[in-house]
Amino acid sequence: MLHGHIATLAPFVRHVLAPAKTPSQPWNATLHDPDVGPVQLTGLWREYPGARSLLLVVHGLGGSATSHYTIPAAVAANAAKMSCLRLNLRGADLSGTDFYHAGLTADLRAALAALPPRYEHIYVLGYSMGGHVALRYAAESPEARVRAIASVCAPLDLERSATDFDRRTRAFYRYHVLSGLKRIYARVAKRRRVAFPIDEALRIGKIRSWDRHVVAPRFGFASAEDYYARASAIFALPSIARPTLVVAAKADPMVPEPTLRAAVSQCSASVDWRWVERGGHVGFPPDLDLGMRGERGLERQILEWFARAA
Repeated sequence: MLHGHIATLAPFVRHVLAPAKTPSQPWNATLHDPDVGPVQLTGLWREYPGARSLLLVVHGLGGSATSHYTIPAAVAANAAKMSCLRLNLRGADLSGTDFYHAGLTADLRAALAALPPRYEHIYVLGYSMGGHVALRYAAESPEARVRAIASVCAPLDLERSATDFDRRTRAFYRYHVLSGLKRIYARVAKRRRVAFPIDEALRIGKIRSWDRHVVAPRFGFASAEDYYARASAIFALPSIARPTLVVAAKADPMVPEPTLRAAVSQCSASVDWRWVERGGHVGFPPDLDLGMRGERGLERQILEWFARAA
């Protein structure tokens, strides 16, 4: 577990001390939500001249398109002569238009629909909760241009993951994630009326409490448990027909192996599950080998897997 903590924290600390950058430009689209009306989606776009393939990257819970783990994906896509869109799920850019949850695939669908028709091959790569969203989308009849999907370090059983994440030993990571969610919610509360008072929301210290008081009433779930039962990717895994890669780290301190064991047996034949011995939560050694030919490293190996799957 010590290795898992180091692999998780080291890339984050390096990014804080010396932020990694890659050329990009703003991207935006609008979707209509039946409850709150127009919702602005934004992201970071890097176009490769003449490319007909595109990588769509989805961040984790409390993160955004600028999160450190999304940058290597954009760099790897450019090296593979692909364009890349790092998507902000609604509100992750602190625009205040709305906020998201782990089973909300509408943002992903809207972003894909807004992509130019010249992109004939689209690949979706989701990290952590973004990987959960990607897997839910994979089970919902993806559009034809989406050739393959990959999920990295995703919680797949929201009930088990919430119970584990609310343990005392996860307090440091939980504080970090909730801080990001609270910033998003505070911006929404400044823009419009919210169901749960912002001053009370800012005092929440557990994920289950956040899901009970903030997520459930906004999205029509009866409770946190109802949300977990209806949104968890573990129940969607048998329905996935599109080629899908699931990467999970055995030493992940945020999504530990025991919370994922039941999901392995639920996967359809289209899901390729890869356990990784070295690595933490969305943090892996630069020479990671997933068994693909070509250059090593998580994103480069995933793109090679995409090429084979397509």
